[in-house]
Amino acid sequence: MRRYLTIVSASIALLASPAFAELKKVENQAEFVQLVAGKTLSRPLIRIEVRPDGQIAGKGAKWDVTGDWTWRDGYFCRSLFWGGDAMGYNCQEVRIQDGRIRFTSDKGQGDSAEFRLK
Repeated sequence: MRRYLTIVSASIALLASPAFAELKKVENQAEFVQLVAGKTLSRPLIRIEVRPDGQIAGKGAKWDVTGDWTWRDGYFCRSLFWGGDAMGYNCQEVRIQDGRIRFTSDKGQGDSAEFRLK
């Protein structure tokens, strides 16, 4: 399972678009909630909901994705479980444009994953 998660994580990072400048930074929780409420965040093999009540739920490949989130100091901070394995706590920069949302780990200094909002 860990090997598969490493491969999927690397694939997510490789598939993310390199054009960071074109996406607008999401500055606050109200804006973030407005963007994701009632929507599914999707990319190949992954479908998740980031709910306004602070919960995260969905599927990553064939495993359940669960967790919770808060907004802290301008960042989306989440604890995540994938297939029962803890993925840890991380605060991420969020950027948006044209129905795409990008999360960049480590407060914008780490790996990125981009999703379509549907």
